Amino acid sequence: MANPLTLLMPLNPNTDPTTIGETIAGNQSAIDSALTAIGTVHFARFLILDTSVPNLQPSGNGADTLVLAVITEYDGDFDAYISDFVNRIGFVFDALLPHVVGGSALVPVAQNLNAFTAFVKTNDASQNPTAPGLYSAYPYTVQQILANG
Repeated sequence: MANPLTLLMPLNPNTDPTTIGETIAGNQSAIDSALTAIGTVHFARFLILDTSVPNLQPSGNGADTLVLAVITEYDGDFDAYISDFVNRIGFVFDALLPHVVGGSALVPVAQNLNAFTAFVKTNDASQNPTAPGLYSAYPYTVQQILANG
C-alpha cells in the first residue's frame, strides 16, 4: 500500500517563483529517470503555493508567503525513500533548498542525510495527526503494477 508525503517548505521572502520553476523544469528529465529507477513512487509532483490568497495559486511574483510543496505517494519505508531521493536527485534539492527557510543548512543533502530526513519529517503535512489520510484504489506496489502491466 502506498504511503503519502506532503512536504511543505516555506520559501525565503522575495524568492522569485520562476527560479524554482526553472530549476525543476531544467531537471525534469533527471527527476523522472530517478523516480523510475527508485521504483517505489506511484506519483510525484512539485507545486508552488501562495498562502496569502484563498485558492493558494501564486501570481508569479516573489512574495513572503510562497511555499514549495513536494507531494508523492510511495511504497515502503520512509527513511529508505528519503535516502533513495538523496542518492538519485540530491542535486535538485541542493539547488532548491537555499530558497527554503532554513534550507541552506541542509546543503549538500548527501552530507546531511539525517538532518534532511528530520527536516522532511517535520515538514510532512501527511504525518500531521489532523491529516485525513490517504485513499488508495488498489493495494498493490509500483513493482506489482509494473509486473502485471
